[in-house]
Amino acid sequence: MTKKIILTADGIGRVLARIAHEIIEQNKATKHLILVGVHTRGVPLAKRLAANIENLDELKIPAGALDISLHRDDLFSSNWRPIVRHTDIPVDIDGKIIILVDDVLYTGRSVRAAMDALIDLGRPQSIQLAVLIDRGHREMPIRPNYVGKNIPSSKHEEIQVKLVETDGIDEVAIVSIAKAKLLKGELRKVGYFKRGYYGSSQ
Repeated sequence: MTKKIILTADGIGRVLARIAHEIIEQNKATKHLILVGVHTRGVPLAKRLAANIENLDELKIPAGALDISLHRDDLFSSNWRPIVRHTDIPVDIDGKIIILVDDVLYTGRSVRAAMDALIDLGRPQSIQLAVLIDRGHREMPIRPNYVGKNIPSSKHEEIQVKLVETDGIDEVAIVSIAKAKLLKGELRKVGYFKRGYYGSSQ
């Protein structure tokens, strides 16, 4: 297994600062914004973006956490059972502009599940998508509004995102998977979400 570092802590910080600027530029009425992170690593990313926006625009943006476990499209089609986490969005989402935040965009299935989960909670004015990494290989018509870094990758590779809040370090790496391990994994998962990194979102 080979590993190549794509982003260090400084790189992640610069990327999030840029995304915060882009969010402000695209949404003039920032008082209507809510940042919602997808568990797990989307949550600290949403909080960091909220802090960046507050520093730039002097306006505190609500940041929440969204669990998508029960909205996955493979929920009843595999032996996998979800770990249900807490959804915590501190304000009503009706009529608000939701910035959905995730770490890795892959097939698009997790984003679809996240949008379903949001709609169950209310009727936002719009939903935008911000991701730290877009690795391609889309299986659904999902396109992010804000991208930290595009990383072309093959299905023989994983994108590993680590954050201080969850892993003790800020780092993004691309890891080559042994073909034997990949084949074994493909045979084992039927309808299972293809992961972009260990436990990552799609």
